[in-house]
Amino acid sequence: MVCPHCKGGLTYNAQDQELVCKVEQFAYPIRDGIPVLLVEEARTIAQSGDAEHKADVISMKKDES
Repeated sequence: MVCPHCKGGLTYNAQDQELVCKVEQFAYPIRDGIPVLLVEEARTIAQSGDAEHKADVISMKKDES
């Protein structure tokens, strides 16, 4: 899966149930097991790398879908 805005890779944040784009600093929610990949639904994450320090962050590869 890729970011719909920049087409960059996403990381899975299991704790917050989000897919995170480190390039754009967006966190896309996962609702009822379905990723909501709409920029208007994404939240902006802090530049400090908050999402990277959460437990269970797993890189998702583009070809896993």
